[in-house]
Amino acid sequence: MSSVLTALTDALADGSVEVVDLTARLSSETPVIQLPPEFGQTARFELEEISAYDDRGPAWYWNNFRSGEHTGTHFDAPCHWVTGRGGLDVASVPVGHLIRPAVVLDVSARVADDPDFLLEVDDITTWEQEHGPLPDGGWLLYRTGWDARSDSQERFTNADETGPHTPGMSPECARWVAEEAPVIGVGVETVGTDAGAAHSFDPPFPCHASLMGSGKYGLTQLQNLASLPPTGAVLVVGPLPIVTGSGAPARAVALVER
Repeated sequence: MSSVLTALTDALADGSVEVVDLTARLSSETPVIQLPPEFGQTARFELEEISAYDDRGPAWYWNNFRSGEHTGTHFDAPCHWVTGRGGLDVASVPVGHLIRPAVVLDVSARVADDPDFLLEVDDITTWEQEHGPLPDGGWLLYRTGWDARSDSQERFTNADETGPHTPGMSPECARWVAEEAPVIGVGVETVGTDAGAAHSFDPPFPCHASLMGSGKYGLTQLQNLASLPPTGAVLVVGPLPIVTGSGAPARAVALVER
């Protein structure tokens, strides 16, 4: 084993590198996106017991499961959106893209006062003045504090008669991140990378349209971003490699030097 990998495993063993779980627990209670009724709907996560140490299988317990690709903490591949049609499916994403540096931009205090908050390019450039440039080939993790609502479908979607109210990016910011920023993808705590009101934006759902159209990725329903530093973390994300899949549930963790 190389000295670099030995140093990493030693650091993991002695706690000087901490592994932070960024993944929402996956169950039938995990919140899912709700589209207008005229559109197809994603499935909630469901378990179907096959056997449980009984006459169906005396020495083993196991289940079948059913889930939407975009249920719980999940990865968006470029082919998910029409702008990325013909792009990579989740099984074709290069494995080297699944372990990359990450930075955290925290606007949770502003979102607490305005659930419809939209990140602007100026917010990112102001952050860069303090923390340095966004990581080349890395991830921008956008912290809003929304993971605190993930125990409730109602609070997580935060919808009223006008639709859902959740934070996101302005169309200009989404385009800039997709086309000009050096990052490979955007991670969020909300049900999707777009704001709740993004159906009314121009273009609609600009994060999906811009990121997927630029061959970049989304990562959603993250947890525990409050435990990460603004810079210096390494994101490790493992989506299920579903052939022709537009995305997949994923286990996401961060490596943080303490």
